[in-house]
Amino acid sequence: MRYISTRGHSDRKRFCEILLEGLAPDGGLYLPEHYPQVEEARLTAWRSLSYADLAFEILSLYIDDIPAADLRAICRKTYTEEVFGTKEIVPLRPLESPSTGSGQTVLYLEALSNGPTLAFKDMAMQLLGNLFEYELTRRGEEINILGATSGDTGSAAEYAMRGKKGVRVFMTSPNGRMSPFQQAQMFSLQDTNIHNLAVEGVFDDCQDIVKAVSNDLEFKRQYKIGTVNSINWARLMAQVVYYFSGYFQATRSNAEKVSFTVPSGNFGNVCAGHVARSMGLPIDKLVVATNENDVLDEFFRTGVYRVRGSADTFETSSPSMDISKASNFERFVFDLLGRDGNKIKALFHDQLASQGSFDLSHDPAFKSAAQRYGFVSGKSSHADRLAMIKDTYERFGTMIDTHTADGVKVAREHLQPGVPMIVLETALPIKFAETIEEALGKTPERPARFEGIEALPKRVKIVPADVTVIKRYIAENVH
Repeated sequence: MRYISTRGHSDRKRFCEILLEGLAPDGGLYLPEHYPQVEEARLTAWRSLSYADLAFEILSLYIDDIPAADLRAICRKTYTEEVFGTKEIVPLRPLESPSTGSGQTVLYLEALSNGPTLAFKDMAMQLLGNLFEYELTRRGEEINILGATSGDTGSAAEYAMRGKKGVRVFMTSPNGRMSPFQQAQMFSLQDTNIHNLAVEGVFDDCQDIVKAVSNDLEFKRQYKIGTVNSINWARLMAQVVYYFSGYFQATRSNAEKVSFTVPSGNFGNVCAGHVARSMGLPIDKLVVATNENDVLDEFFRTGVYRVRGSADTFETSSPSMDISKASNFERFVFDLLGRDGNKIKALFHDQLASQGSFDLSHDPAFKSAAQRYGFVSGKSSHADRLAMIKDTYERFGTMIDTHTADGVKVAREHLQPGVPMIVLETALPIKFAETIEEALGKTPERPARFEGIEALPKRVKIVPADVTVIKRYIAENVH
């Protein structure tokens, strides 16, 4: 398996090369040359596998430069009941069951938030930490990870990388824009290989800094810069696994289809669903749920992709989705437009930079996007979140976080008779306690290990949204 850039660079690289690299040299994102096809017999064989062994089977289709025995051991080390709390790793929880013979759709939650930091990002980040440690040890090298987080990526990365040999983490986040619990998870870590940088700006400023550093090839090579954001293909590849697991849990035969609703800001989580569907997983619809920052919903409704500036990015009660430049969206548009790297470079490098938008509404490819790729979308507001949190708790006794509430609200708009709808859970409610209390008048449960976390000493540096300042900080702290 070789990997190519969405912007047409001539390099064709193997997995372990792009694992440590991040962006391609031309600023594009890596994708496999093709999506391996999973036929009926293989789907049937995979139904009985443990999550760790399912992960190995899927990952081995994309990774052929790690010996199979080593890759299987990495998967089994990562996906354990001790780390994720359940034998199933990502158990389905039915919210609504059909009455006998009614043919109504079952609505499920797929629990992705039982890992160390209580968010779905742990599903991929725990694997990434073990892959990094394996490959760096094999090479006798070190890596300096530069990341951007709107809330959950940062803590998931830091908990996965803390104490890892040969790894330092420099994590940028928008100052004051994460929930108190999210901030405390990150800033309370005292490990010397973890560096928190609170940027005076919004998440998109943090993401722009990461991309700017990644595009400075001289600096990137001198300081061995890597990424853990979902621009790293390994993150997205790991997320593909829970689409297969959710499908197997919701169906009895491969003749059945399911749909997935995914709360989405940066398009990485739902892009993994696009990959799973492209591999042959019987997915009917991929429903993109946004909050008030509705860049993605606007595209799937109109064909216009229009990024917002910092002043136009709303601060909401589902803050991990307060994003107006969806990094992984480029991967989908690459597939949508026939994998034409020149077109993608013109759209994402040239046109977005000069005009802040592009319009595919008249492109025949866009007009067939829903039919060919299954994408539909919807948006949610603060009032919607409160209503969904209240309704889900009162009717089903299930407490959901604000992002998952966005997903449930939009999922209900796209239910189809006879097609199970699976909403991907984003995080546990405790991470957004203030809004849960507003909706329910009660505080969500807090795992014992996080008692008093907000009161712990914090290790964080506030910095301007200036790439030169970030580069200087990295250079001063890598030795």
